[in-house]
Amino acid sequence: MTFDKLRDSLQQGIYLVINPFVRLLIKVGFTPNAVTLTGLLLNMGVAVLLIVGGVHGQRGDLRYVGWAGALILFAGLFDMLDGQVARIGKMQSPYGALFDSVIDRYSELFTFLGICYYLVAHHYFLSSLVGFFGLIGSMMVSYTRARAEGLGIECKGGLMQRPERVVLMGVSALACGVASNWISGSYKVFVPGVPFHVFETMSIFTFPLTALAVLANITAVSRLLQAKRALLAREAQSAARPTEFSKPVSAAALLVLGLLVGSLRADAVAPAPEPKFPVPSGIPNQLFYLQRDPNTNTVIYQLNVNKAGQVDEDEPIRIFWIRYAEQGQQQDLNFIQRKFAYGVKSKKIGPDKYELRFAAYGKLPFYLMKAGPDRAFHVYTAIANKQSVLDRIFLRIEGGTFWVPNVKYVELKGSNPATREPVIERFQV
Repeated sequence: MTFDKLRDSLQQGIYLVINPFVRLLIKVGFTPNAVTLTGLLLNMGVAVLLIVGGVHGQRGDLRYVGWAGALILFAGLFDMLDGQVARIGKMQSPYGALFDSVIDRYSELFTFLGICYYLVAHHYFLSSLVGFFGLIGSMMVSYTRARAEGLGIECKGGLMQRPERVVLMGVSALACGVASNWISGSYKVFVPGVPFHVFETMSIFTFPLTALAVLANITAVSRLLQAKRALLAREAQSAARPTEFSKPVSAAALLVLGLLVGSLRADAVAPAPEPKFPVPSGIPNQLFYLQRDPNTNTVIYQLNVNKAGQVDEDEPIRIFWIRYAEQGQQQDLNFIQRKFAYGVKSKKIGPDKYELRFAAYGKLPFYLMKAGPDRAFHVYTAIANKQSVLDRIFLRIEGGTFWVPNVKYVELKGSNPATREPVIERFQV
């Protein structure tokens, strides 16, 4: 039996024991959030108890540690109760799950606050550093899972999850307090030839705390590696599809589809005959342009130069509309179009060479370079598996809705840099 299966079996056994109490809590009106807050208050009590022990207790007086251990275990019970109250009482909600996760982090922080304060107050300086290291590991175990799940990756498992940490801290602290009544809180073990003691009563708590610190950080790292493998597998799976992003042709198709968001007009709902699209002319330093149904309005990508004819390195491309479907006027992009649709981000990667990425899809690079026989600036990309000068992007739409248009195909048009021979490629979407 694997560790995870053993853990799940133990958890189910605990649920059988506590479920009658859970039903009682539901009957008296306890909500999952109320149970979670009760656990927080108890963990704050752990911190207060250990801080008082650090201020008023003596170094060998470990009663505070023992009582804190008992309270940690009692508070940990509420960590299990809130989830069961939500499930059995049919009170589950996304906010409830978020609330529980956030409050659990606060609870654990308060517990470690008390532990570290107590250890520092009684001059267990090395053990206090171990406590801080355990705090770091505990937080990173939870954060790694949350961040991975935010990317759509399930990231659970590990040797030192929250229930294990609660049990280890609670049992070891309780055992430390109980043992101090039998062997005294000042008991020490020395080994001949070693200038310091190798064991003392407090070690009953600090040794497991050290194991917790090491294993919690190992758990966090293992979750990170688990998430990495899952993300790589997902990317590989996406790359195997016909519309893979790794190929420039398909990426371009999806790119232009993304550019449509927020820019189509309501008349895209019904099919329409393909309009006769104008070819922009007379625009100095034009690089390429973008056109799409349902109208002839065109986005122009122009080399941005100053009065001296030098390229603006911070913003090498100027983007604007020519509103052919209206009065043919030029018009700047609005904020949303610039930041989320038609805009491009540029990065200088060499003399007279810039990497461009569209705001709508940042994974596909285009390159603005001064090259070719004319030694002028052009935008280069792959068309029909050939490095080409990009001239036009066109998107054909037939029906659909405002937000989900029925895209029939995307067409890239360019030319061979050396021969100026036209190159066209059309992609089905």
